[in-house]
Amino acid sequence: MNTQLLSLLQLSDPTLPIGGYAHSSGLETYVQAGVVKNTKTAGDFIIRMLKSNLKYGDAAFASLAYEAAAQDDYQELLSLDEECTALKLPKEMREASHKLGNRLMKVFEPLCKNKMTEKYLADSKLKYVFGHYCIVFGLYAYALQIEKKDMLTGFYYNTAVGFVTNSVKLIPLGQQDGQELLFSLHPVINQLVEESMQPDRDLLGLCCPGFDIRSIQHESLYSRLYMS
Repeated sequence: MNTQLLSLLQLSDPTLPIGGYAHSSGLETYVQAGVVKNTKTAGDFIIRMLKSNLKYGDAAFASLAYEAAAQDDYQELLSLDEECTALKLPKEMREASHKLGNRLMKVFEPLCKNKMTEKYLADSKLKYVFGHYCIVFGLYAYALQIEKKDMLTGFYYNTAVGFVTNSVKLIPLGQQDGQELLFSLHPVINQLVEESMQPDRDLLGLCCPGFDIRSIQHESLYSRLYMS
């Protein structure tokens, strides 16, 4: 039995009880504005989010956190935590990253003991670090002996599933439409995994400002189903 595969499946499971279902990362704003309104526009949104935002943001931080854990470099981890906080401009996105990260630590800390994860959890409780979801994901992937490429595949897939699920609910789309959309994203995910293996530190935060603007607008929507 491949225990690393089982660990990856659990770590990247969209139904993990950390509250990921409650966040749309600005998608709800796009839907209410009529920009995302069918399968095609949902696919365009997800692909652009993965390629123009996640690649230079959370996926890069997960990759770099994994490397910091592999090198036992806690100072690098602190630097990544601070930089990740600075790059998350919308308040709701910072709060979502903090909540998901802390809940992920609560789930896995009793299951997987590791010096760096324990230190990061302790510093998060003391508010010395912010406790970002993407950093926690990378840390626990290393602690669980998951290969880096597999970790990134799980990270991108988890994000894509979340967007597809939210699109099905918000637009709405049919369940079959959602599954076909998710299947069509497989080549994109594979490409992005390869490109995220060695992120360029100088390109962190090279994200589309439109996503940040829509996330900020989400804070003042008249009616909302999601927290971000």
